[in-house]
This record gives sequence, C-alpha cells and structure tokens, in this order.
Amino acid sequence: MSLKQLSYRTQSANETIVKREWWIADATNQTLGRFCSRIAAVLRGKNKAYYTPHFDTGDYVIVINSSKIIFTGNKLEAKDYQHVTGYPGGQKHETAKNLLKRRPNNVIERGVKGMLPKNRLGRAMYKKLFVYEGAEHAHQAQQPKEFKY
Repeated sequence: MSLKQLSYRTQSANETIVKREWWIADATNQTLGRFCSRIAAVLRGKNKAYYTPHFDTGDYVIVINSSKIIFTGNKLEAKDYQHVTGYPGGQKHETAKNLLKRRPNNVIERGVKGMLPKNRLGRAMYKKLFVYEGAEHAHQAQQPKEFKY
C-alpha cells in the first residue's frame, strides 16, 4: 500500500483550507492577562482543528470597550510599561493606570502582541486585531460573531 492510498494522513493547512471568521470580544470587566491570552489563541488559530504552527490559520478579532478592562491586585499602580526612544537617556516608563487613562487600546494591544510569535508570522497575525475604546466599531459589514470566553 502506498502513502497516497492512506486517507488518514495529516494535512497541513494552506490558503484553500483556511476559513477566516470575524469575532467581537467585549473587554468590560475582563482580567487583562486572561483576556489577552484568549484573544491571542484565536489570532493564532489554535481554536481550529486544522491549526498549523507555521501557517497563519487565525481569525479576525474586534475588541470593544478597551477602557473597561480590569487589573487584579496592585497591578494598576505597580505594573510598569517601558518604551525606549532610541536616544541616549530615552528610556520612558509609565504605570498601567496612566497608560489606561491616556491610551486604553494600547494596554490590550501590547498584551496580545507579547503573546504572539516574534517573527513575520506573528506580525501578520497582529494585523488581524482591531481594538476600540468604546462600544462602536467600523466592522459591521463583516458581521462578526460574539466571542464566548
């Protein structure tokens, strides 16, 4: 019996197999780390039976109400976000409380981005994430499904 006759061979995902869907996730009263890890898993495609590590099998995710995300414990005052400008002495620090007040989308975006692969595949997955501060979003035409946690 040749290998072509075997019908149970594992098939690697490709563009013809992957069916991308749109999901909408509400960040209201969700814990930041747990919420971001669920989002990252959907962006990678780990919720699908044909998940392949070397191919982008993930879906599109819309996050609304990013300003209503919660932190556990003392993280709101203690968590430190760092940014380096590239100039001498250009290391900037900001607490989670200030960043959440100033740019609430950035908190979720940075959390999810840190959980994706650090290569061109991860950058392609990250482009499928859309984060909005309020309940309104510009993706009604895609008819997103509600994301169940």
